[in-house]
Amino acid sequence: MKGKGKFFGFGRNVTIAGLVSFFMDVSSEMIYPLVPLFLANILGVNKSVIGLIEGIAESTASLLKVFSGWFSDRIGNRKWLMAAGYGISTLSRPIVALATGWQHVMGSRVMDRFGKGVRTAPRDAIIAESSEKSHLGRAFGFHRSMDTMGAVVGPALAFFLLGMFSNNYRWVFWLSMIPGAIAVLLIIFFITEKKKIPLSYSEGPKLTLKHFDWRFKFFVVIAALFAIGNSSDVFLILRAQQLGVPIAMIPVVYLFFNLVYSLSSIPAGIAADRFGKKRIIRLGFILFAVLYYGFGIAKDATTIWVLFCFYGLFMGLTEGIQKAFLATIIPQDFKATAFGVYNTAVGLAMFPASLIGGLLWDQVSPAATFYFGSITAGLSAILFVIFAARIRKKETS
Repeated sequence: MKGKGKFFGFGRNVTIAGLVSFFMDVSSEMIYPLVPLFLANILGVNKSVIGLIEGIAESTASLLKVFSGWFSDRIGNRKWLMAAGYGISTLSRPIVALATGWQHVMGSRVMDRFGKGVRTAPRDAIIAESSEKSHLGRAFGFHRSMDTMGAVVGPALAFFLLGMFSNNYRWVFWLSMIPGAIAVLLIIFFITEKKKIPLSYSEGPKLTLKHFDWRFKFFVVIAALFAIGNSSDVFLILRAQQLGVPIAMIPVVYLFFNLVYSLSSIPAGIAADRFGKKRIIRLGFILFAVLYYGFGIAKDATTIWVLFCFYGLFMGLTEGIQKAFLATIIPQDFKATAFGVYNTAVGLAMFPASLIGGLLWDQVSPAATFYFGSITAGLSAILFVIFAARIRKKETS
């Protein structure tokens, strides 16, 4: 389904999905850069526990993504799973606003990621089904751009509200519910999809990988390996504070990161459609390896600002492009299932990533967290070069 009408050159569903992600990320990013500071500075939690919280939260989302995608394909519905997922995340905000211990923060993070797990695969399937194949890169790039523009506005609002409420984190957490509610309403009233006839259990897609060829499986393995070294961004935030970025400026650093991310996503998507998605993905892996090595050897706050900006460029080069590439190597009838499997594999790898990141920080050194990520990214880049060469050989033989 291509959606009704055109907005900015995209079908309506792509545009509305972008707006939904914009408002949800405003909500999420009002909280996200403050949570590690809230845990470390207010609740006195050590870095290993922070890593454990992030790992458990992300793994919760990951386990759900594959089932949500499979269920969406089975019942022939995307919209209402999207709405439920965004709604659950919005309702997680009061828990962190009332938190008096790290367990409450973990509960809020798990609930938030539960919502993400429910919504991600159906949303990605809607975008893929609402886009022409030749425009998949720019469609997913547009979505990432809107999503990340919300991540620019969110920290900016957090910075403004922290000043207004004398660094009272809890007020920011409460107010983050408003843009989340707007996101849910946009889905309910503006996302449309053709009615699909639900498949019977005997006819419906099984939760199996037999529908996917070696390209899908190889790519998922590479993405999971990369994710094992890609620990939660909370460690980047903690690194920024450690090297002298004032707490009040942390949301601004994160804002600049997301601004670069947002501004680079659409050009990266257009470049991927024109020059090849595999080239852009390979470049992203290499850039990440260099950046994480940079975070490891950084000595001052100025370097952190520069690294965060280039980290935004990395995100623009990879997040939407990887999903656009994935959409070209999966069967039409199993799109949500495939996105679910991919997101689950990547997300599950983030549990050991964040746990390892926290343990390396506490037991070895903060730099060790980033050296580990640099090594896994380098290995992923090598495997991806082999993967791309094999595809090229198959296509020319």
